[in-house]
Parts: sequence; C-alpha cells; structure tokens
Amino acid sequence: MERDRLMSPTDFDPAASRRSLFSALLDARRRFGGRKPIVEDPERSPLSYDRLILGAMVLGKKIASETRHGEAVGVLLPNVNASAVVLMALSAYGRVAAPLNFTAGVKNLRAALKAAEIEVVLTSRRFVETAGLDEVVARLAEGEEGEPRPRIIYLEELRQTITSLDKALGVLRGLFAGIVHSRHALGADEAAVILFTSGSEGSPKGVVLTNANILSNVLQAERHIGSPPLGSDQTLLNPLPVFHSYGLTAGLLLGLMTGMRVVLYPSPLHYRQIARIAKETKATILVGTDTFLQAWMRAAEADDFASVKLVVAGAERLKDDTRTVWARWGTTLLEGYGVTECAPVLAVNTLEDNRPGTVGRLLPGIEYRLEPVEGIREGGRLFVRGPNVMAGYVMPNAPGVLVPPPGGWHDTGDICTVDEDGFVSVKGRAKRFAKIAGEMVSLTVVEGLAQGLWSGGTHVAVTLPDPRKGEQIVLVTDTPEADREALLAHAREQGYPELWVPRAVLVVAAIPVLGSGKIDVPATQELVKAQQTLL
Repeated sequence: MERDRLMSPTDFDPAASRRSLFSALLDARRRFGGRKPIVEDPERSPLSYDRLILGAMVLGKKIASETRHGEAVGVLLPNVNASAVVLMALSAYGRVAAPLNFTAGVKNLRAALKAAEIEVVLTSRRFVETAGLDEVVARLAEGEEGEPRPRIIYLEELRQTITSLDKALGVLRGLFAGIVHSRHALGADEAAVILFTSGSEGSPKGVVLTNANILSNVLQAERHIGSPPLGSDQTLLNPLPVFHSYGLTAGLLLGLMTGMRVVLYPSPLHYRQIARIAKETKATILVGTDTFLQAWMRAAEADDFASVKLVVAGAERLKDDTRTVWARWGTTLLEGYGVTECAPVLAVNTLEDNRPGTVGRLLPGIEYRLEPVEGIREGGRLFVRGPNVMAGYVMPNAPGVLVPPPGGWHDTGDICTVDEDGFVSVKGRAKRFAKIAGEMVSLTVVEGLAQGLWSGGTHVAVTLPDPRKGEQIVLVTDTPEADREALLAHAREQGYPELWVPRAVLVVAAIPVLGSGKIDVPATQELVKAQQTLL
C-alpha cells in the first residue's frame, strides 16, 4: 500500500532559503565576521569571508564579461580554494555553475555540455597539466561534429587581465557587494547549480538545482543535526569532489553558510596525504564514503585522525567493520542518505539519535511515500517531495529543456523501509535486485552476506543472464581467499537459501571506484563479462 507522511518540525522555515547562494554568503559574513578564516586547501593560504567575497567580486566581473546573464558555465576544477571562489563569483554575477566530473571521460563530458547548453568551460592550466587532462580538454575544445565548440577559459590567463584598477574597483564592490549583487542576482527559484549523473544508465543527465533547493538543504541539515556538532568552532575536512552533490553541499556550502572552517583536499585517492592533513589542520569533522573511510584509516599513522570527533558517511552503505575501526579513535560515525536530485541530503543520523544500520530520520520538510514493488516483500520504492527536490533534469537529447519531477515527487529508485520511529533503512536500488526462478533477490543482501564472512574486503554482486533461471549472480571481491563453498556454508548458517548464493565468485586485485567514492558497478559488470567464459 502507498503511504504518505510529512516530516516537518516547526523550526524549519523554508522562507530563509528564498535568496541566492551569494546572498547567503554575505549573510554568513555578517553573522560570523569578515575576518574569520573560512576555506583553505593544501596550499595552506586560508581565505576569510572578506577575501572570498573580494575574489568573487573581482573574478566574477571578468567572467561576466565573457558570458551571458543566466548562462550555465562549466567548471573543471579540483577541490581547492579556486573552486569556492569561482562558484561564488558565478553566483554573484547571476551565472549558473556547472561543475564537471573530470573523471567521466570525453564522451560523458560532451554529453553534459550538450544537455546544459554550456558554451564556456572554466579551468586551470596547472590543474589540467597536473591531472593529465591535456588530451581530454583538447578534445572538448574540438567539439563534436555539428555541435558548437565550447570555449575553454583558463583562470591563469583570466587573472593576467586583472589590472590594478580592477582590483581597486573590486574592493569597492566588495564593500557594497549586496548592492552590486542585487543588480545581477538570479531568483531563489532559478538555477544555481547544474550537476550531472554518472551516465551509468546511458548519457548523463543534468540535475538543475535552484538557489532555494541548495539553501533549503543546508538549512535542513543544520536544523536536523544541530549545533553542536555543527558550529563556527569546527573544522570540516572535505576530500570529496564538488562535482558530486555530497562534496558540494555537505562538504563546502554547509561550512560556508554555518561558519565552519572548511579544508578542501583535491583528491580522495591520496589516502596518506589526507590522513596527514587531518592531523595538520586539526580537523574535527570529516565527510566521506565507506570505501574511502576504510582506505584513509588504513593509510593513517597512530594519531593522524585523533582530532576527528565526527564522521558523516554517505553515498554508499556503511559497513560495521568501518564503524569498529574508527571507534578506536573515539570518533562517532553518522550514516546518512541522499541523492543528487535532492541537493542531496534526505536523511541522516544525529548524535542524539544514532541508530546503526539505518540512515537516520528524514530531514525536516520532506514528504515521502513508499510504493510497492512486485516480488519485494519488505519495503517499497521511495518517492520524496520537499523544498530541496530539484527543479528538474536537462537531457542531451533535448538540450536546455527542463523536465520537472511529476507533481514535485522525485523517484529515488531505492527500496527503503521506514520504521515506527521514522528511521529509514535503504535495502538497495530497485535495479539492484536479481530475478532468479521468479524470486527477487537483493544484491545488497548478497554483498552483506559476503561482508559478514570476509569483513576486511570489498564485495560487489552483479548479474548475468541465465537461460534457465532468468538471471544469475556473480560476486566480485578483492578478498584473495574468497570462494563459493565457504559463502554457501555461511549463507546456510545465516538461514539463507542456496538461491541467494552467487553462482560464481570472481577474485580481482581491486574493485573499480568512481571519483565520488561509490563503487563503479557498471565497470565491475564489465569485468565479469570479460571473464564470463572462465566462470
């Protein structure tokens, strides 16, 4: 049966989100003081609110001279101070930021540019050279046959055009930033950011998030989690990319708007360096995914994460052994859940109500309903509606055409349960169920079985066609000793039928991971297809 329910405490006021991102930044400066250091990167040259706003005023004026009001502008940058300055510069002058996933490959990047009608891409020569993206950027600049060629603008070259007069005028604009911004600001219900899905189910879709969507989510998270632990005396370390909604909202904008000092790190894959910078900056809060949290901890020395009191984990299921490993530091792990289309946070545990195995309660102001799915006995497909739900999609096959969620309801595609206390449990993606001999088998449960037996490894269950049973399950794992017979015996001990045990176990050196920290399921599927004759 379909259920509707409203989770909306009275202390959440959607009216507070009726402004632009830059306006919210100006309010944060008034609240916490212009001299407060607010964002820094490995260069260790912190930006205060005043310096961030000044940089946005100066750079934004230059970007405005190269673009149109309301235009979507591609941003191809890592997690560094420049990313924060560019995002705020675009908002200050009424442009829409479109962070691009530089790990996605040329095909998906071109599809993203087409979907959002992006004509200008901002990047950095230093970054392109360091990250080995020269060929990718060159091919983007060439464009596709029959399509307009995007202009690549390098920040280093743009900065060279900034004169002493520009800087002096920038100081004046910084003093009167609210007045200057009011002439250019996009409305609360106009786009602020366009993010792109991974493209694992075809071409990537552009997710259009308005100013109100993002600021609502910041306010929802602030009200839900509370202060403490969120507060201006905290230091938040964010190694997650801002082209991913988790890294953007939870890892950057939440800190900017609540006065937390944000330390950005350019790659979550630099495990040892992240542990070191946590120690050097005395970070108190860390955002990450289960995959990365395990890797960072393995690379850490004795007291690298000693200052980290709170970890907020999202994007994938948090394993029990990850909690155990981090508990030795006295660190509390709060598991949450979100989707890009919801800016992204939908639910998260709190210090007062932290229920392991769930993703916490829904944030204030979010309605939900669960729709039954044939063959799935527990839970239903989660639909949500609220102030943080996107304006809609833009697609490569209909560039610039906004496709809003029907009636404001977004289909998350996840199978969930909500208990009598309001705690949400994610059972798996609707598409991550195998139909075997007429029975629906959760691939997430299969992975959990493997995790219970080989807790130190990473395990991914995928499917292959089966001429007799419809589908068959193959477990891909990085645990060298893994084998099907041991898993079958473990499953029987846990009360699961043989039907739920993978037909084969494939041991690999490493499981593919996306830049966002999630397991790359399509790439893992391709590994299995390549080895299919050996299974």
